[in-house]
Amino acid sequence: MRKTVIAATLALGALSLAACSQKTQDTASEAASSAADDISDNASAAGDAISDAGQKVSQAADQTVDATKDAASDAADATSDTASDAAQAAKDAEAALNADMHKDDTSKADGSN
Repeated sequence: MRKTVIAATLALGALSLAACSQKTQDTASEAASSAADDISDNASAAGDAISDAGQKVSQAADQTVDATKDAASDAADATSDTASDAAQAAKDAEAALNADMHKDDTSKADGSN
């Protein structure tokens, strides 16, 4: 009988260890699955953040290009206006010089100096 009790105790102990081991495996599996889900969620969030940053960089680049085009256009307009003003000033100076020369020629023809 003593051998039977010892055998029964050993069998019960082995079943307890087996049950404990299965519970440990289940817990470890759940923890690993939860960690995998967390990693997936974080990777997805990081991907979204990178995508948003890329869009913002692209928008900023587009705005910079537009601003550069506007500045170049404004500079071209200002240069054109300055060139037109300079051409008009040259014409006015030439007209004034011609008028003075004509006045001098008229004075000489009249004999007055």
